[in-house]
Order: sequence, then C-alpha cells, then structure tokens
Amino acid sequence: MPAVRIPPVAAEVVAVRPSVPLTGTVTVDGSKNAALPLLAAAAAIHRPVNLRNVPANTDVETMLTLLQQTGWHAARPVSDPHTTVILPSDKPQPDPDPAVAARIRASYYLVPALLGAYGRARLPWPGGCAIGERGMEQHFKVYERFGDRTTVDDHGYLVEAATGGRGTVSVMLPFRSRGASIAAVLRAVVAGRPLRLGQPNLSPEVLSVVEALKTAGWECRVSETVLALQPPRSVTDDTLAWRVPGDKIEAGTLACAVAVSGGNAHILGVRSDDVVPLVNALNWLGVPAESKDGTLAVQAENARPTGRPLRAIASLTPGGLDADFEPPLMALALALPGDHLFADDINPGRHGNLLPQLVRLGAAIDELSSTRCRFAGPQQLTGTGVEATDIRTGSALLIAGLTAHGVTTLGGLEQLRRGHADLPVKLHALGADICEVLP
Repeated sequence: MPAVRIPPVAAEVVAVRPSVPLTGTVTVDGSKNAALPLLAAAAAIHRPVNLRNVPANTDVETMLTLLQQTGWHAARPVSDPHTTVILPSDKPQPDPDPAVAARIRASYYLVPALLGAYGRARLPWPGGCAIGERGMEQHFKVYERFGDRTTVDDHGYLVEAATGGRGTVSVMLPFRSRGASIAAVLRAVVAGRPLRLGQPNLSPEVLSVVEALKTAGWECRVSETVLALQPPRSVTDDTLAWRVPGDKIEAGTLACAVAVSGGNAHILGVRSDDVVPLVNALNWLGVPAESKDGTLAVQAENARPTGRPLRAIASLTPGGLDADFEPPLMALALALPGDHLFADDINPGRHGNLLPQLVRLGAAIDELSSTRCRFAGPQQLTGTGVEATDIRTGSALLIAGLTAHGVTTLGGLEQLRRGHADLPVKLHALGADICEVLP
C-alpha cells in the first residue's frame, strides 16, 4: 500500500496495516495542551509576546481565531510559521463567536484576559472531546475568591470582574484541577495581586505558564502543597519570548507505536521529566526505553516482555500517569503478555469512546466500571473500520492498527487533527505502512 500525503481537508480516512519494525528519528510538535494556556497567558499579561514552537493543530488555530475575535493581534510570521506573535488588545470586542468558542475546551482559559481587557467574559460551555462532564465549578470558585460575579444559563456563563481588591488571594482547590489552577494563576496576573494556591496541579502545562510568568518578573514558588505568585516590582513593555514545550503525549504515542512494532527509534523535542511515567511503564512491560537530553529512545528490538501486569491508573498527583498516556499504553498492552488493568476517573467518558472501537478490532476487554477495565494479553486484532471519536482514541487506534491482521481504516480525522497536525505522517516517516485516503 503506497504511502501518500493528502492535504488534511481532502482525506477521509487513514488506512494502516502491520508493517516492519518502526525505526529512525522523528521530532514531535509543540504541545497542544501547553500551547493553549500559554496563548491565553500572552493575552492576559497585556504585553507583546513571541511564542515559539506553536503547533498547527486545529485546536490551536481555533484559539488564535478567538484571540483575534476578541481584539488581540495574533499572527504567524511567514519566515517562521511555528512562532506566533501576540499583541495586546486595542479595540472593544469582548465577546467571541459562541460557535467557535464551543469547539474547544480551552476557551475557558480566556476568561482572565477578557476580564482584564473588558471587565466581563461571556463564553459557551466548553467543547472539545466528548470524554465526560466538563464541570467548571472550581473555575467559578476561583473567580469568587477574586470577588468576581458569575452567572450561568443553558448556553454558557458570564463572569463579571470585581472592582478594586488588594492583598493576597488564597485559593484551596479540592483536587488538583489543571484548568482551575491555570485560571487562578492568570486571574492573579490580570488583577496584579499575590496568589497562594493550595493543592495546585503541577503538570508540565501549568508549570510552563509559571515559567513564562517568571520572564515577566513574577516571583513564583512551587511545592506540592502550595503555588505562590508575587507580582513584579516594575512592569515594562518589552516583548516577552516564550516557548511551547514538546508534545509529551505525541512522544508517548510514537513510543508506543515503535514498541508495538518491535522497532528502535529516537523521538526528539520532548522534555525528559515530562515522559517519566510513560518510560517507567514501557520498562515495566519489558520494552527498553529512556529519556534524556530532549530525546526519548525506544529499543523495542531488544524487548523481553516481562508478563507483569501493567496498572495504568490516570492520576493528577505530581509524577502520576497523565490520563492522555492511558489510551496509547492500552493499545500497546493488548499486544503484550499480562493481566492488565486500566483506569481513568479523570475523564469518565473516555473508555466509552475507546473500548468499543478496540472491540471492533476483536479485543476482549472486561469493563469493571465505566472508567476501569481489565484484559489479558497478548491478543490478536483484526483490521476493520474504526472511528476517532476523540483525539486520544484516534491515536490509540493507529497503534492498534499496526498489529491488526489486514487493513484498519480510521475515520474521524477531524478529531485526530485537533491535537496532532500530522501524526500519520510521523508514523510513516518511521516506516509505518500507513496512508491517508481520498474520499
């Protein structure tokens, strides 16, 4: 099956077959999950920002459209399409198009910037992947601590900024919510007030925002119990230079694809600390892997499957397994011996998307609950038509297709491209028998 590159708007499905062991070197894009809050932080800080390593997936393009709709200047220089320049808002245009904002979950990151520029933020309920309830109660409690007023209806929510307000704002989160942590940090930036955030989310996406604020003069202290921010003593109009970290989830997906094929590859552009849980899982399963100096190396040619059961439990605790690592690990574990257990209580609808598609390929999976499942490997899958019902389901199905007998055709590419601009192309570069097919 010849591998060809079809323009994204033209392709209907991706076809994938078992192939030779994947080998070579590939570089991941910037992280979608880190780029979105960094773009919102650039709007909130009200200074010119050059943001480098920005990925070209559709969720990021939607966020850039929302910034432009609400008055910010956001443009990619022709000479460097992976850099985005964000300039402060200069015209009253507070409300984005609800239909556009509803496409992504991350629209809620824009609330602090809109409060700072216009004193109000009206947005629809978050969209994005259908993987469970998109509750915003913790976001609203954060804004209440700053004195803001929130009203909700069936269509969305309105946050109105408090006037005045001085001194440190203290917020204690009941759980380590990434969205609420970023909301608290960006609201403090807009208010110019110190923040003490208890039980913060310390994911790389949150820490990327904290590190960016340090370049703007904010004093930041981070521990597992408290994230503390102090405003800069003076503010300038100098242009800030930030960088989106490499996509750890894309790196993990590619690593699992290499592992399931029995190949050897180097995946560049990812911070070593960001993929430690994924590397630990691979080594536990008997797949030699390590990450250092910005390179994730997988030597699956030398794999010695241990038969040990993998316990892949998504967690918000520092150093825990990111929920987005669970789907690619599940696709890998289906091909390896062991009685494996998977759980994702963070995104309660994700298994409802992924498991039926794996079952279509012939997987035998015991659903213990809506968020937990168990299965024994190795299992032999058979290619058929499947659907990318969300980003991570799509990437996991590509991995599964590398081991399934026959041809696996993956539809729903618009979902996959929300998080990955060209994941099939990267897999093809490593030798996968994969192509995008015209309607």
